[in-house]
Amino acid sequence: MKTLKCLTLVLCLSVCGQTMAQNDLSSFVKKAKTMIDSISVSGVDRRYIDAPDKPWRIIVRGNVNQSIVSMRTVGTMAGMDYSAKPHLKTEPSRYLGLWAGYRGLGMGFTKNVGGDKGSYFTVGANGRVYSANLRIHSFENNSPNFDLNSDLIPEEEKEDWGKVHLTSPIKVHTVIADAFYLFNGKRFSYSAAYSQSKIQKRSAGSLMAGAMYYQGSIDYASHSNGDLIYAMQGLGKVKLWQGSVGIGYAYNWVPVRGLLVNATAMPMLTLVNRVKAYGYATNVEQLMEDPAFWNPDSSDEEWDEWFYNNVHITPMGDKAFNSGMTINFDARLSVTYNFNRYFVSAYGQFNNMRYRHNSSHGYLNDWFVNTSFGIRL
Repeated sequence: MKTLKCLTLVLCLSVCGQTMAQNDLSSFVKKAKTMIDSISVSGVDRRYIDAPDKPWRIIVRGNVNQSIVSMRTVGTMAGMDYSAKPHLKTEPSRYLGLWAGYRGLGMGFTKNVGGDKGSYFTVGANGRVYSANLRIHSFENNSPNFDLNSDLIPEEEKEDWGKVHLTSPIKVHTVIADAFYLFNGKRFSYSAAYSQSKIQKRSAGSLMAGAMYYQGSIDYASHSNGDLIYAMQGLGKVKLWQGSVGIGYAYNWVPVRGLLVNATAMPMLTLVNRVKAYGYATNVEQLMEDPAFWNPDSSDEEWDEWFYNNVHITPMGDKAFNSGMTINFDARLSVTYNFNRYFVSAYGQFNNMRYRHNSSHGYLNDWFVNTSFGIRL
């Protein structure tokens, strides 16, 4: 009987504990929502900015993007001067995904449905005087433009060297985190244009200060890319880290009720600009001594099969260096239309990142356009 009473007591305490924990969690969530709701309209001029009654947003998002990776190096090959300019320009790729958020907070994921093989992950937080966002993009491409200007190539054949279809793709991975401070958060809403968590009722603009962190990698280090690595003087992989600050301006134009057009421009001074280069040795020079390399009777298919079955690379280590200060640029444009509990939006963004070291330098241009259809809940 005592054992039964003890078990009953333990069970009651367990149920009570779970109930109390659930009540505590429910109370915490309620307080957090109340605080977020209060912050969303605190300190704003309600003649210019309003917060929707329904705080949740579910968005179906389509994305079109393009990345351009350009590198250049100069050197000698077989005793002759040359310049190599690998230029990766992807065809515009199409992504489809979902985004969900509460007030100024939200995250989304989009997946490739056409073009390069890749994905986007985004997360953002927007308040009255600040905006912070993170965007992660990974993709692969095996059809870059590749220019090789060299005395080794007869003038009449240079047009045939415009494009190279790589058997192993170039892999690009970028992480961009940015944060802005708005000096006119009382009348200007950045989130009204880019996350639709607020509604801009009248036209207004704001000076803004920003900071951006960029991390990227360009990797084409594989055996079948040995000729590209040889032309790049052994460079097979590059990692970049950049930290930038800038001052810019953003303007929200409200021509008619419900319609919002935003333009944002910010030049940025890159203070941290580190590059890590990965070097590789190749056996291309040894293959050039083989008569099969210069065999005029072999077809393109036969020559490719021979070369790519025999070329290989060997890792030789890596070196990190500071590429020095440079100027980058961040520009954005958006159009939003609100009607009842629904909204449609389209916005684009352009980023330019540069690096330089000795005879090698390059840049990464990255742009995208998002189109959205959302509902407030």
